[in-house]
Amino acid sequence: MNTHATLTYVYAVTRPTGRLAEALATLQGIGGAPVRLLLPGPPTGVAADPDAGRGAPTASGAVPAAPAFATSEVPESDFNEHALKNHFEDLEWLEHVARTHHDVVQALAAHATVLPLRMATVYQDESRARHVLTAQRHAFARRLDELDAHTEYGVKIYLTAPTTAGTRTGDGAETTRTAPAGPGKAYLHARRAQHHAREAVYEQARQAAATIEAIAARHATGRVRHAPQSGALTGPQENVLNDAYLVPDHQAEPFRNAIADAAGDFPDLRIEVTGPWAPYSFAVPAPDSPPDPQEPPP
Repeated sequence: MNTHATLTYVYAVTRPTGRLAEALATLQGIGGAPVRLLLPGPPTGVAADPDAGRGAPTASGAVPAAPAFATSEVPESDFNEHALKNHFEDLEWLEHVARTHHDVVQALAAHATVLPLRMATVYQDESRARHVLTAQRHAFARRLDELDAHTEYGVKIYLTAPTTAGTRTGDGAETTRTAPAGPGKAYLHARRAQHHAREAVYEQARQAAATIEAIAARHATGRVRHAPQSGALTGPQENVLNDAYLVPDHQAEPFRNAIADAAGDFPDLRIEVTGPWAPYSFAVPAPDSPPDPQEPPP
């Protein structure tokens, strides 16, 4: 086997722009390889499409560039199907690749609209990557149009540790109950107080989620619900909501400010807004999904 063989790694779909070209001049991908744009071409055996290099006219009459793949070359020995199965068990390798993939996508997103692709999207060569890009260019173009001038923000709700010594009144003040005499009754009293306190915190979380949903209805154009995080990602606090929102850029500040203001109404919760991010949560596959990157085109 040629130890110097490479595969074509694709980070995202985007459109060529002057600002993007400047960023690509110094942008490095996995293994320090330069990141380049791969443009579509006519499908094999088909006459050149005069619209292959253009998108649909915008409201201003301008014709955007056709979608392109942001790519770099990666060693075949690390990214072939067998190697990937092994590497996905190597947390250090996985973290490095995931971080580099994310950094490239974020760098692209700072200069152009991007459609992030999943980590480790690889093709046998540029020809096969171009075949998929060309076949899917119209679907990619529609999705880029939908994501243009939008950014992803995450909203998370965490439960802080509920009090067990007393309960909160309606105005947020805490009242302490006198524990009954005897260790058995004291234990039952403590368990009951803990249960009531925890239920009160969960009720706050439900109210906070409804409030966030109402805010998003005014400022966001899309929502994706992710599973709550756990373990080392959350620490001692319980994550009960982990949503992603697609927000028009001109609504980003009002969206963040509205959630920050609402957070003050929920003293037993930590409400966190993350972002801006490239729209990972909204990069749904095209309806006519491309073939498996590792397989030759039909």
